[in-house]
Amino acid sequence: MTMKFFSVAATCLLAATTSNAFTTIRPSSLKVCTQSQSTSSNIVRMSASTTEASPFVQGPRIIRDELPIVYVYDHCPFCVRVRLALGVKNVKHTVNFLANDDIPTPTKLIGKKIAPIFAIPEDDFIMGESLDIIEKIDCDERFGATGQILPFTGRKDLKAWQKSVQVLLRTLQRPRYVATGLMPEFQQIDGRHAFIKNHQLPPYEKSEWKGDGTDENPGMPMDEKLKLYAEAMAKDPTPLLEDLNAKLFELDDMVYSEYHCSEGGFSMDDVDLWSRLRSITIIKGVNWPTKLGAYMDNLSALGDVPLYDEMAL
Repeated sequence: MTMKFFSVAATCLLAATTSNAFTTIRPSSLKVCTQSQSTSSNIVRMSASTTEASPFVQGPRIIRDELPIVYVYDHCPFCVRVRLALGVKNVKHTVNFLANDDIPTPTKLIGKKIAPIFAIPEDDFIMGESLDIIEKIDCDERFGATGQILPFTGRKDLKAWQKSVQVLLRTLQRPRYVATGLMPEFQQIDGRHAFIKNHQLPPYEKSEWKGDGTDENPGMPMDEKLKLYAEAMAKDPTPLLEDLNAKLFELDDMVYSEYHCSEGGFSMDDVDLWSRLRSITIIKGVNWPTKLGAYMDNLSALGDVPLYDEMAL
């Protein structure tokens, strides 16, 4: 298992190449909870049948003479936000995956190592920050009808849920990102080690892991970080999976429909939530509730952003 962090472990093939490949219903032993809509101090319980909620209707395919370009990391939820928004608006674009250790490319483009980066070659225009990029895309008539993506609704329950699973997901996802050997940013050992160097595993804090550049706090030695990642990957995930499956069942009750998570239609709530949930599909053995599983598949097809099911570990 340890060797996966030092050489590419190409044991899985990402064979799906079309949007249709991502519309299969994921297995689940859980059923949709169809309670009437009510509210509590912590959870907004939602239910909608397919007759009450309709899928987003895409406009015509938009292909500019010079395609817009996104520079991204595949695993990064902020990058996925932009890819999902472009896909939902049916805008053909070029996706440039950055190696995780590539500092010169983003620095030349925008002045620092950051992603996503969005470029409109016909305007010689470059910008960063996912939410700003999406606002730009949805306000520019060259990229289809404006205002197609509804704004954030301000739901606090979704944010609270995300915070409640942060440690759990870091523990499960981060080792698997680099262990697959299949994500474009981690194709070479330098990219995998750059990620491990900079991304702590629970229970360590960032300051303990990375240090602050001083002699007094140089951070954890790289050999120790590699050991901790390998141990996390080798550990039986069953107890954590049980916790995660329970949290997903809780979230299923908050999601309005299989087409959009909040009442009213596809919104920035979906752009943010789905982009974060996508990373969970790298974890093998997750049991998706029916409605939430359909939500994942539907938005994957709509946004033309594949899930990780076929290479989950």
